[in-house]
Amino acid sequence: MIPVIKSKLFTLRPFRRGDEHSLQKSINSRNVTKHTVFIPYPYTMKHSREWVAKNISFYRKKKKTEVNFAIGIGGEVAGGIGLRYIEGRKAELGYWLAEKHWGKGIMTTAVGLVTDYAVKQLRLRRLYATVFTSNKASARVLEKSGFRVEGKLRRFHKKGGRLFDALLYAKVR
Repeated sequence: MIPVIKSKLFTLRPFRRGDEHSLQKSINSRNVTKHTVFIPYPYTMKHSREWVAKNISFYRKKKKTEVNFAIGIGGEVAGGIGLRYIEGRKAELGYWLAEKHWGKGIMTTAVGLVTDYAVKQLRLRRLYATVFTSNKASARVLEKSGFRVEGKLRRFHKKGGRLFDALLYAKVR
């Protein structure tokens, strides 16, 4: 069971049928996708339908290997945050947020809430994330959330046929 987690600014909730349109509208921005590894641009309705269906399937599994939350604001999907490669006591954290919501502290709060969920509900002890070295805003989110740089991963991520360096962040409990 994926919980609904409420904050003053937004709600973290499972993705559900009906999210496809607002998901596609919020994520389909070159500025949003340029610092992500797995989100294509343009992001089509087909991508959106596949993402929602994939998550509904994940939610039904007893053993969680991936958990993704929609960041809901005003009834719309304004972003996403999740844990993947859940195994043993560790998982990778990833997230994105629609441009119009940048700079409001939303993602830092969301990272904190998902970290608490990961530790208390999934009993994870290590969360890690990689960010492109050029993505200063995402690095700040992780640092404000208590993540520490563990190293630089040279030519680690492939995007648009090019290889990019990344910083590896982790939070260990």
